[in-house]
Amino acid sequence: MRSGGRLVVDQLVVHGADIAFGVPGESYLAVLDALHDSPIRFVTCRHEVGAANMADAYGKLTGRPGICMVTRGPGATHAAGGIHTAYQDSTPLILFVGQAARGMMGREAFQEIDYRHMFGPMAKWVEQIDDPARIPELVSRAFHVATAGRPGPVVLALPEDMLVETCDVGDARPYEQARVEPSAAAVERARSLLESAERPLAIVGGTPWSAQAHTALTRWLEAGRIPVAAGWRRQDMVDNGSPAYAGHLTLGADARLTQRLRDADVLLVVGDRLSEITTAGYTLLHVPDPTQALIHVGPDPEELGRVYEPTLAVPASPDSFALALAATPALDGGAREDAFRSAHDDYVDNLRHRPAPGELDMGEVMAALRERLPADAILTNGAGNFSVWTHRFYEFRQYPTQLAPTSGAMGYGVPAAVAAKLLHPERIVVAMAGDGDFLMTGQELATAVQYEAPIVVLVVNNGMLGTIRMHQERHYPGRVSGTDLVNPDFAALAEAFGAHGVVVERTQDFGDAFEAALGSGRPAVIELRVDPEALTPRQSLTDIREQALAREAANAS
Repeated sequence: MRSGGRLVVDQLVVHGADIAFGVPGESYLAVLDALHDSPIRFVTCRHEVGAANMADAYGKLTGRPGICMVTRGPGATHAAGGIHTAYQDSTPLILFVGQAARGMMGREAFQEIDYRHMFGPMAKWVEQIDDPARIPELVSRAFHVATAGRPGPVVLALPEDMLVETCDVGDARPYEQARVEPSAAAVERARSLLESAERPLAIVGGTPWSAQAHTALTRWLEAGRIPVAAGWRRQDMVDNGSPAYAGHLTLGADARLTQRLRDADVLLVVGDRLSEITTAGYTLLHVPDPTQALIHVGPDPEELGRVYEPTLAVPASPDSFALALAATPALDGGAREDAFRSAHDDYVDNLRHRPAPGELDMGEVMAALRERLPADAILTNGAGNFSVWTHRFYEFRQYPTQLAPTSGAMGYGVPAAVAAKLLHPERIVVAMAGDGDFLMTGQELATAVQYEAPIVVLVVNNGMLGTIRMHQERHYPGRVSGTDLVNPDFAALAEAFGAHGVVVERTQDFGDAFEAALGSGRPAVIELRVDPEALTPRQSLTDIREQALAREAANAS
């Protein structure tokens, strides 16, 4: 006879869970009690969205479901941001939510929410377990659903009275991830289309991937002289130092890369959904019938043809297709040599930057990180204009080393870095954050201190919500509204948490400050005070405003 709480934890052990992130709550005390005697490490976070983002980072790094536990009502609503990220990012994750007692449901009991309705649009599956005897069945299903096809989040609600009820039921068997293998005919047809292409381009993204598939596909594309671009925030899925690498299809992508996509005669898209950002607002390919021959590979057949009608739709896990294609003979790419070299040369040229306004140049900071960090270093970030510097000027060499939300969620970087460091204590983990971004989840610095996870957080402080200010200046030049920030001394704040803190105001001081942070043996925050004019790598704040004013004057005349 086991309680519902014990059964939940026992099933997590059966399915190989080794760590859970959460904020304790009275609605799932029985689960917390069962964790006390289990091999699962429970990491107490300071906010539920931080816990959910840590679970998302775990799922990205391992390919196994990240486990998150929160209490009912506010706990669940706080965690929702991380669930939305996991859904858009195709990350396997299971959220366990405490729930009001079964006999009180439907009365708007204390902190009661119908989680099927709440999480339905942002999760692959949502269920409430009302009978403890079904816990092995439904937890097993959660692991299977979270990892099958296009991975994503699953939510299980746990009524508190169910968790203390006992029953006699056996454990489920450990789950096995269901992977969709490509047919030999599909692989051969994809190869044939590429063989006849004059201007092919590959795009990689999505999940699931593996380090082996990352390397094998890169080498095959190199041999066949086919350039490859990374989809939005999926830069680590191809070695950026490879001669095949053509760059990142990001916000404000290099115009030479986007033109290369438009001009391609065959597109090999492996895993990427061809989302709004990757396609520049669905403008780089004609909807619904692209002018390019489109080979679209994805783990969920329903995603293939959702926006674009492919010439060849291949329902397959990206990593399994990559390995299958890489096992075929390399193509003869001699006729494509010049275009192949030009694609990588354009990427390398895009790493160069013009001097930024002010005494601290973020382009130089990123160049220093490129030189200093080993290939296995992990970089994380949330959302904001600061992330543009990372996406354009850092080079990812291994998979997985990038943790960045394709959902565009602020506050992701710090909790993701904590999870990464707990999983890989031997590796350097650097979180990039803006001043607004950091204060969304900066309290997870306390979690890093508590669990001795010495991450390094670079806080790019320009005293504003830079992305929104950029859009304001473009559309309403000179009319600043709601985007100015008054910030604390981030270095002093870090010291108050028990972390290492330092302020850097000049480019030449960054290297020593970074080494001191790494050598401190503690979580560290380096506040980078940048000139507000240094809003983007290509345009200053004044440039953006003056361009908008000139456009308004031209329209008025």
